[in-house]
Amino acid sequence: METQIIPDEIVMNQIYYIRGQKVMIDRDLAVLYNVETRILKQAVRRNITRFPDDFMFEMTKEEFQNWRSQIVISNSDLMGLRFMPFCFTEQGVAMLSSVLNSERAINVNIQIIRIFTRIRHMFIDNTELRLEIEKIKSKLDNQDKNMEVVFRYLDELIEDKQDPKPRKRIGFKSEDW
Repeated sequence: METQIIPDEIVMNQIYYIRGQKVMIDRDLAVLYNVETRILKQAVRRNITRFPDDFMFEMTKEEFQNWRSQIVISNSDLMGLRFMPFCFTEQGVAMLSSVLNSERAINVNIQIIRIFTRIRHMFIDNTELRLEIEKIKSKLDNQDKNMEVVFRYLDELIEDKQDPKPRKRIGFKSEDW
């Protein structure tokens, strides 16, 4: 039986898009794991070889300022953000469960990985939907062109009817006519 430790919405709201990647910030992860941010960072630094650049990176000052301005952090929220935050990709979050070897960390990581997977599936579904819409648009464009041709032919027929030309009679011809 699957038990959720934290509501999915809370986790989803803590996934940010930085450097073209979906990431979670060290402070948010520390809260989810129920550890101090400094403890989480210390565990990562002690095991830094487990966290290559595609698993974890530290924000630059510019990214930090941009991120802070986007999420509107109050002064009381700055606790744990005196230093540039670590950003963990999905693989980095998975690696954290081996560094923070607690039951809670493992369960939270399983939940986070499932959410990342669900987000990826939603993105794939949206991509497929976009492709279907493009196909429909393409078909509609072709139908518009076909309709233009039909209307052009109809206009030509209407013009021909307005300029009646004497037609030669066909069939039985009588001298009386």
